[in-house]
Amino acid sequence: MLSRKICRNWRVPKGQELTELDKRVLYFQNKGHLVPKRSLIKTPEQIEGIRQSGIVNTGVLDLVASEIKAGMSTAEIDRMVYEYTLDHGALPAPLGYEGFPKSVCTSINEVVCHGIPSEDEILEEGDIINVDVSTILNGYYSDASRMFVIGETTPEKQRLVDVARECLIIGMEAARPFGFVGDIGNAIEHHARKHGYSIVRDLCGHGVGLEFHEDPEVEHFGRKGTGMLLVPGMVFTIEPMVNMGTHEVFVDEDDNWTVVTEDELPSAQWEHTFVMTEQGLEILTY
Repeated sequence: MLSRKICRNWRVPKGQELTELDKRVLYFQNKGHLVPKRSLIKTPEQIEGIRQSGIVNTGVLDLVASEIKAGMSTAEIDRMVYEYTLDHGALPAPLGYEGFPKSVCTSINEVVCHGIPSEDEILEEGDIINVDVSTILNGYYSDASRMFVIGETTPEKQRLVDVARECLIIGMEAARPFGFVGDIGNAIEHHARKHGYSIVRDLCGHGVGLEFHEDPEVEHFGRKGTGMLLVPGMVFTIEPMVNMGTHEVFVDEDDNWTVVTEDELPSAQWEHTFVMTEQGLEILTY
């Protein structure tokens, strides 16, 4: 049920003539829906800046894809990400972010996200690993992650990786201009549960572009027609974290970063950065 108190995020400067976009968004706002602030709508120049950042970000993940293998330490992945990013005139966004010590997140098997690369963490045959890369280029942020299967894994782990990728695609297809964030989460959760999996609820996708994390919060569960209105010009990630077992997670007290499944069963995640257009989502980084 919608709140009777209208959250007036969308404000038109005094004396400025209403655009067609203003009229559409104000219609939803006056109906009691949560709408974005005007500042979340990126200009064409800003979108192009984010797109260029995304090209570097995708290049980093392509490099990892070509090099990752059993016997490699996650610290080697970190060095690869750091060097490629700097060589392309950019910065790795995770490095130093709220104290994070490395340039990339490497999350293996039961680690959901925010795994910290280490010389002591060696990839083994059958592991599944999420490599999460975020890039700053000329002040613009992009963000994406991929799953990698090391050699041959079990059918159960492979199926989890595949369904997690399907969840991302299905979430993307559910996102429409002037739809709602809840439409994305509803589609993702339905697909995961159909396959016997659960969706992590403690973490979500997010707006990105001018900062590392912006509104809206993009939850990967929920009800259709709820959450923030999706307006052309918004840039955000979809990054469902799909667990083989329970959706419950905990943060490793040893580093206060690494998120692990409560039952220590495997987890998988894929992530893209998108811009909402009048026709639907465009992927800015893979």
